[in-house]
Amino acid sequence: MRHMCAAMLSLQAIILGLSVPVMIAVEDVDPAVAGVIGGGLAVLCLLTAGMLRRPWAYWVGHGIQVATFLTGFLVPIMFFIGLMFASLWLGAFFLGRRIEADKARWAAAEE
Repeated sequence: MRHMCAAMLSLQAIILGLSVPVMIAVEDVDPAVAGVIGGGLAVLCLLTAGMLRRPWAYWVGHGIQVATFLTGFLVPIMFFIGLMFASLWLGAFFLGRRIEADKARWAAAEE
């Protein structure tokens, strides 16, 4: 689960970093605001991806998905991108939990 969620957050960090110039050039968002929001979320994605060994980091990941969706108020296409990454995050989260449960069940069956 950790690896799939970390991969999703890493890809999301790239997209959020690339959203900064779009916020500035296309939507005329103040460069400081765009940098703090887009760059801050990108850095938070990378930090959270590295901390997924801790259970609370998954809650931070859920919060990042909400914050990404909310950037749609600055750049409307981010509503779609936020939904897309939230779907990928939840898919990785729940599928990863199922895979880990299956691995534990198989290990118990082998003993």
